[in-house]
Amino acid sequence: MKRIKPWKMILLATMALSLFTACSSQDENTTASSETPSKEEATSSTPPDPMGKYPDTVTVTEVLGYNPPEDPRTVQGITPEQNAYLKDLKDMMNIEVKYKWAVPSSQFEQKFSLAMASADLPDIMELDQKNYEKLKNQGMLADLTSAYNDYASPVLKKYMESDGGFAMKTFTSDGKLLAIPAFEDPFLSTQLLWIRKDWLDNLKLQPPKTIDELEKVAEAFVKNDPDQNGKNDTYGIALQKDIFFWGFDLRGLFNGFGAYPSIGDKQSAWIKDSSGKLVPGLIQPEVKTALGKLQQWYKDGVLNKEFALKDENKAVEDITAGKVGISFGEWWYPNWPLNLNVDKDPKAEWIAMQIPGLDGPGKSLVPKIRSNKVYAVNKNMKHPEAAIKMINFYIEMGNKKYMDKNKPEQGYVYNWFNPRIYNPADIETIYTEVNKALDANQTEITLDDENYKHVADVFKATKDYLAGDTKNASKGINWGQYFSRAAKDGGWGLTRQIKESQAFVNNEFYGLPTPTQVEKGPQLDKLMQESFTKIIMGAPLDEFDKFVSSWKSLGGDQITQEVNDWYSAQAVK
Repeated sequence: MKRIKPWKMILLATMALSLFTACSSQDENTTASSETPSKEEATSSTPPDPMGKYPDTVTVTEVLGYNPPEDPRTVQGITPEQNAYLKDLKDMMNIEVKYKWAVPSSQFEQKFSLAMASADLPDIMELDQKNYEKLKNQGMLADLTSAYNDYASPVLKKYMESDGGFAMKTFTSDGKLLAIPAFEDPFLSTQLLWIRKDWLDNLKLQPPKTIDELEKVAEAFVKNDPDQNGKNDTYGIALQKDIFFWGFDLRGLFNGFGAYPSIGDKQSAWIKDSSGKLVPGLIQPEVKTALGKLQQWYKDGVLNKEFALKDENKAVEDITAGKVGISFGEWWYPNWPLNLNVDKDPKAEWIAMQIPGLDGPGKSLVPKIRSNKVYAVNKNMKHPEAAIKMINFYIEMGNKKYMDKNKPEQGYVYNWFNPRIYNPADIETIYTEVNKALDANQTEITLDDENYKHVADVFKATKDYLAGDTKNASKGINWGQYFSRAAKDGGWGLTRQIKESQAFVNNEFYGLPTPTQVEKGPQLDKLMQESFTKIIMGAPLDEFDKFVSSWKSLGGDQITQEVNDWYSAQAVK
């Protein structure tokens, strides 16, 4: 039998009295918990405090895949265990994080697969949707319904309900909330073309608007010494080994050919055909056309000959070193890694453009929902509410009162902290508030909520960049903050223009991975990766037709059926 907690009984009694005396009515969420309350909670007469400190230390285990800190002001040599966020978490909430293991991001997927196979899971997990489905089906995830209802801060609930509760519903199964989704504005996935304007100027070339123009520019960047150093040491377009990834990959280039194979992070894309059915973008004829051009560009040196050996860090090294002048990617590139190139080469000037298409600017693929990761809790965790409180903590650290301490030079590395939930409208909020302050000629941000730090940091960097002031940060750091988030012709500014002009195509499938996607997805992804890489490096182009046949027979046809079953029954069109 479910028990109603004492604090809820008091709350209900108070509300009933209020209702009686005021002769008014209102709804109240009195959802009873499906979890057994903790001893402290069961005997308490006050509502749980979303930011409350445990009387005894609660230790939670996590695993981490991480890249180097994005901000070069970060304390040198710092490790994830030394992240200042963890010290504050211990001081403020008496929650201690222990990493079972921490590895570079490039090794995380393999390491986590082994952990899943051996059931050696941490308490709190960052999951992609396929791993979420696997662990859900294995009954390995805790029901977070009670923990969320009782402990989520008002701000966290505001974020989660900003889409009408749609994302939360997606990760609720049989009435149990099994994960907290980190969903964001879908247009954050919009692909842009980033290109060295100073190299264009050196070669007296115009920014490319078509694929043919892009080809001419890229070839000139290979052959005509764009950096004017007298050496044959540059190539055209940045690329790392994963064809469809989160950065320095080929999504934007394929989009320029009218091909929409992936939304990144190795997730296939689904577009609507003329009959109203969903078809896999990965096997459409436009993909073959794009592969043919990539094969030619590889042969001509537009693509680096060693791309199949490069991970994302190697691709970043080439950009930083000034070896490449073109990259497809999202709005955030100026914040990292283009800022590193700007600091290394004072002449470097990067601009953002709408992706080139066959007959003019092309259309980027945009998902209907952007929620590539979720945070879930091991069913064996003794304090699942600690995961919710840690999210509250991260959001709380964005308030003005923490502004002076929450800095990279003091050991705060935001992207090493999990679980981490942002305002889904974070970047739009920054863009709007910073430009509003600039237009009003303000000297400081007047916003006073949890968004303060993000907005104030960008406003400060913008003012310093526009004034040429490098006392607090390098030119690259200031430019990166400004040009990614606030500049009207920068990353988010151009993305907004693409959204407003509807220069995009939607990925129509936004459900959780289907059973066959979970079972066959890794095998099909490996098949795609190997086939496309071989074709780019010189295998006959007709290998694409063999790939399509294999993809369909090895599970693709079944996935197509499952996706369309979902589309017919559940999709909001």
